[in-house]
Amino acid sequence: MSPVLSGRLKTRLAANEQLGLVWLTLGHASITEMAAHSGADALVVDLQHGLWDRRSLETTVGIAVGTAPVIARVADGSTTAIGNALDAGCDGVLVPLIESRDQAEQAISAARFPPHGHRSGGGVRPLSMGFGAYLERAGHVAVGLMIETAAGVEQAEAIVTTPGLDFVLIGTGDLGISYAARGGDGDATEAGCLHVKEACARAGVPCGIFTGNVDKALERRAEGYHLVVLASDVDVVRDAFNGVVRDFAGAAA
Repeated sequence: MSPVLSGRLKTRLAANEQLGLVWLTLGHASITEMAAHSGADALVVDLQHGLWDRRSLETTVGIAVGTAPVIARVADGSTTAIGNALDAGCDGVLVPLIESRDQAEQAISAARFPPHGHRSGGGVRPLSMGFGAYLERAGHVAVGLMIETAAGVEQAEAIVTTPGLDFVLIGTGDLGISYAARGGDGDATEAGCLHVKEACARAGVPCGIFTGNVDKALERRAEGYHLVVLASDVDVVRDAFNGVVRDFAGAAA
C-alpha cells in the first residue's frame, strides 16, 4: 500500500497523542528532506506566508512520503487553495483565520469529496497512483482550523464543534495582534488561548498552539496542548548563521 494518505496523522490525532511539528517556510526541498528525517511528528508547509509554489509543494510531499506526514497551512479557506494542497498528496490541511461556524464548515467541506463535501477530483499525484485507490483513502486527510483572532476566540464553541474537524491550532502571533488592536495585552491573549483550549477539551478536539521553539513547546505541552511547533526553518537557519558569526567575532576579540 502506498504511504500517501496512510492515515497515520489522522489516527494519532484521534488518539489524542501530543505531536511535535516542524514549520517550513523557506520553500527548499533540501531543508524539507532534513526536516523529514529529523523524527518530527509532522511537517507544516506554510503556503500562506512561505515561499512555496505548487511545484515545490509537489516536490516536498514526494520527498517526505513515508517519512513524515505533511500538513499544508493553506493561503486561505477557499475551495481552490484547499484542493490544490490535497491534490499534491498532503496528509492534512490547516486553514487560517477561521472566525465563524460557516467558515469552518466551508473549509471542511472543501477537503472532502461528495457526499461529505464539495472537493473536486484530480491532481497529478492522485492520478499517478490510481485515482480509485486515492479516493478510497481520501477520508484519511486531517483537517485543522486556525483560531487566531479575537473574533475567532469569541466563536470558538461554534467552530470547534463543527462536524469533521480533526484539530485546532491557535495562531499566537495574529491573536496577539488582534487583541492589541482592541487595546488588549498579553494577558488578554493568554486568556483567549485558554478559552479555545477549554472549548476544544469539551468538544473532544485536539488543540494545538504555535510555539516556535522547543522550550516554549515543552511548556505548552505540559499545559495540555496536543500540537506544538518545535522549530521553524527560518529560525533554525538564521540562528545558526548568527551564532557562528557571533562566536567567530567573540573569539577574534
